Amino acid sequence: MRPSDRVNPGWFDHARMPLLLLRRAVQTALDDWIALASGGVVVDVGCGDSPYRAMFESKGLKYIACDLGEPADVIITPNHPIPLPDGSADLVVSFQVLEHVWELDWYLGECRRLLKPNGKFLISTHGMWLYHPHPQDFRRWTHTGLVRQLGESGLVVSQMVGMVGPLALTTQIRLIGYREVLGRIPILGAILFAPIVLCMNLRIALEERITPSGMKFDHASTYLCLCDGEQTAKIP
Repeated sequence: MRPSDRVNPGWFDHARMPLLLLRRAVQTALDDWIALASGGVVVDVGCGDSPYRAMFESKGLKYIACDLGEPADVIITPNHPIPLPDGSADLVVSFQVLEHVWELDWYLGECRRLLKPNGKFLISTHGMWLYHPHPQDFRRWTHTGLVRQLGESGLVVSQMVGMVGPLALTTQIRLIGYREVLGRIPILGAILFAPIVLCMNLRIALEERITPSGMKFDHASTYLCLCDGEQTAKIP
């Protein structure tokens, strides 16, 4: 999937709603939650194909992409310090990475180390979602568990939003199932899938809209958190 597809997914994209809501949440965080002056440094730890690079650079921020291999700007070696100095970043970001990391103390510790004093950490990860190894998939969180996990690494959650609640998620899972089944049928499968994905994406959008906010937050498929780096975390 191209970075542009992740930022602006179309109606025929089987993952439209999760991708769209995450992009909107990241944009809200940049516009309303975080005050970064032009020239501020953003370090993306586990950048993948850097789908949100343009969002940061459009605000005059310096974006540093870090991952396990090229074309990242900085190469990460698991269980070793990321080759950037302490306090390098005004903002450290991590999008859909944490569930793929086994060494949580190392990963979150490095994210904490890279923050400047008064720096911020913006992270998204899965609550309820399907197994998706890239290359491995290790865990899911409740919102209370995620807050506690971050807190134990000295990262205090100040803002948190959940997206794709249980009504939309059940339809989303069925849509992924249809894609897997029909994708095995040459030519005809793609023809049959087109009206299915459109109709189910419309249903997902409606179900997400009518889901009560409390139910959506408690049973979200994805959480986005903004954290302050503190020496002593307040664990609920």
